Amino acid sequence: MKKFFLITGLIMLLIIGSIAGYGFYMYQSVQGTVNNQMHVDVDREKSEKRELEVDIEEKEPLSFLLLGVDTDEVRGERGRTDTIMVVTVNPSDESMKMLSIPRDTRTEMVGRDFDDKINHAYAFGGPEMAMATVENFLDIPIDYFMTVNMDGFQEMVDALGGVTVNNSFAFRQNSYEFAEGEIQLDGSQALAYTRMRNSDPQGDLGRNARQREVLTAMIHEGAHFSSITRAGDILDALGNNIRTDLTFDKMVKIQSNYREARHNSETLEIAGSGSRIDNVWYYIVDEDERQRVSGELRTHLGLNDDQVVVNDAEEDEES
Repeated sequence: MKKFFLITGLIMLLIIGSIAGYGFYMYQSVQGTVNNQMHVDVDREKSEKRELEVDIEEKEPLSFLLLGVDTDEVRGERGRTDTIMVVTVNPSDESMKMLSIPRDTRTEMVGRDFDDKINHAYAFGGPEMAMATVENFLDIPIDYFMTVNMDGFQEMVDALGGVTVNNSFAFRQNSYEFAEGEIQLDGSQALAYTRMRNSDPQGDLGRNARQREVLTAMIHEGAHFSSITRAGDILDALGNNIRTDLTFDKMVKIQSNYREARHNSETLEIAGSGSRIDNVWYYIVDEDERQRVSGELRTHLGLNDDQVVVNDAEEDEES
């Protein structure tokens, strides 16, 4: 998956918390960047999987959909999402779970009444359809989303001064050689590092693991930077390349109530196999595996069966 993302409740909010130390002027700069450049309205007030909007003040567990897009949304373009990650955060046990969904996963396109690759949902219907399709696939609410384009990924890593990762095996990607062990990456190198798939015995799963590794490194760097000049560069990268339905006020509240979850993160995998249907290659997840992953995320979100608005019986009646 060749695009990347920034996790709203973590990198963005860690940066907000850190920048706030520079005083009121920088605080206002962050607020303006978020509300005037990054924030977009979506055609829904809350997830249909919730009876009430998630309560950030009461520190209810919440979820994010992170999307790496293959076109420049600043110019009004919309493409497919080559990176799809769901992050759930539970402040009670100060933990988060991260699930990468393979872009070729075959599932129902909510609102279109047919099955297709999950990364097509965003191209068909924007963030609303992407959120609804992921919600339907995993049977969990998606509370907030964030998109970032390729330029945003490179620009953000460079603004942070690069990231350090621990590479499990040596490989070559594009014009770069990545040695085994601890290595330092700039933005361009980090993008190539996360794009490699063909030389990885785990294929997409290995690439997903490198994406999460770089994300974790970005979280670490975002939490510890100390240069006000770098803070300005980070703000430029965020405003130019990220779109989200979160407002600045919500970000600040999440920063305050959920930030400790970054210390205890777990990555999940969803197993499947490749199959050709009508001469198109798909990643097929069987029902038992889908329910296993769904159950783990639902437990982490503190959801019981009676908390889901649309249950199986209702779905059967509607169909």
